[in-house]
Amino acid sequence: MAESAKGSAGRPDGEAMCPYRLVLEHITSRWGVLVLIRLMERPHRFSELRRAIGEVRQVSEKMLTQTLQTLERDGFVHRDAQPVIPPRVDYSLTELGREAAEQVRELALWTERRMGEVEQARTAYDKARA
Repeated sequence: MAESAKGSAGRPDGEAMCPYRLVLEHITSRWGVLVLIRLMERPHRFSELRRAIGEVRQVSEKMLTQTLQTLERDGFVHRDAQPVIPPRVDYSLTELGREAAEQVRELALWTERRMGEVEQARTAYDKARA
């Protein structure tokens, strides 16, 4: 990326120019939604979180790590590393993260309630296009 395309802190201009859009993308990303909703239940260790999300979709270790780091950077997730052997790291929601998770969960529940109407609209659209 050319130097002119970077913001003042070395971030892409997109983050400097439209931080709201990027935060929304982080919260509503494929894995962000699942992480936030799972962490509403209780804190999880990395492996527990990966298994819990795996009940819905398989997530790679790399993707889960990136998602957790992004959500931690945005202030939604707290990472608590215990100085024990073997190392223990727990992830939990911050107050801001809990608020975001509640909003995401409401959207997920709304989608579940209205899915029949979405399917009807899709069928009608596809039929009209055929």
